[in-house]
This record gives sequence, structure tokens and C-alpha cells, in this order.
Amino acid sequence: MEKNKNRCFGSTPGKEFYANYHDTEWGVPVHDDKRLFEMLILEGAQAGLSWETILKRREEYRKAFYHFDPVKVAKMTDQELNGLLANQGIIRNRLKIYGARQNAIVFLQIQKEFGSFSKYVWNFVNDKPLVTRRKSLQDLPASTPISDALSKDLKKRGMTFVGSTIIYAFMQAVGLIDDHLADCWCSNRYP
Repeated sequence: MEKNKNRCFGSTPGKEFYANYHDTEWGVPVHDDKRLFEMLILEGAQAGLSWETILKRREEYRKAFYHFDPVKVAKMTDQELNGLLANQGIIRNRLKIYGARQNAIVFLQIQKEFGSFSKYVWNFVNDKPLVTRRKSLQDLPASTPISDALSKDLKKRGMTFVGSTIIYAFMQAVGLIDDHLADCWCSNRYP
């Protein structure tokens, strides 16, 4: 992590992991279905919490959910899911834990219907990242009509923890939306 770079977030001393996430992942377009599934589950787990809280537990989530293999997560038994309620390395919320399995099942259905989850989700932005260059984090919306539409469709298909605000954060995380601020060093990724 370069200390003198201007970032949207993550420049606080002692939070290099957060700066690294900002510099290497946030706003970078993702087309890999497994990675999209990971971010969808992590963003859902984050509901009501800070992203830092989830990011610190990411490795434990990977272990708990078979490195976010949607086929394996879809086949998790109630016994396995109940066992995760004792895992101190993740957020022990029953609805979120069981929601991961439900979302995996729907994720696989979407893959089958569209050929990939990536094709499905990138269609909402016409296959091109939406680039914004706002001046401050306070200028970023909590949701948009596009996140509303994606959220509504995912809910209709049976996913949980996919409200519009969660989906907007997901879209930022996987580069569907590039919300790096105008003065951020990452803002020059796209013209």
C-alpha cells in the first residue's frame, strides 16, 4: 500500500487490508461467476454491519462456504449450516447463513438460464461499467434505479439479503459501477 495515494477509503493507519481492497478490487470489473457469488454472499452478510467487519472475516467465510463454490453451497445440509452458527470467524446470523444456501440455489438457476451469472448481471449495465466521478463519499447514493431493478429481479427469483442498498454495494464491489471519487488515484482506470 502506498501511503501517499489519495483514496476514497482505506487510508487509515493500521487498515492496510482495507486500502489493499480499495486499490485492487473495489470498482474493478468482475466477470468470474465464482467471484461474483463470493461478493454477493459477503455483501449480504454485511447487511447492518460495516464492510470492514466482513472483509476481516473473508478468509473464514471462504472456509465456511467451500471457497464460494455455488454448487457445494447449494448442497449444504441443515446440519452443516447449523454448525456455522458456532463459527466465531463469521457473522453468526441464522438468516444470513441459511440465505447463502438459498442464494446459491437461485444463482445456479440463473447460470443455467443465462449461461452465466456474469451475463445476467452485466446485462443490467449494458455490459459496460457505469463510471461516476463524485467529489465525496457523501455524494454516493445508497441505491439507484438500476440497483432497484436488479434487487427486485433477484428477490423475485428467490434470493434473500439482496435489497437495493446491498445490491448497490455489490455493484460497486464488482465493478458494475465504478464509484471512485474524482480525486482518487483509481479514478483514471476508465476514461
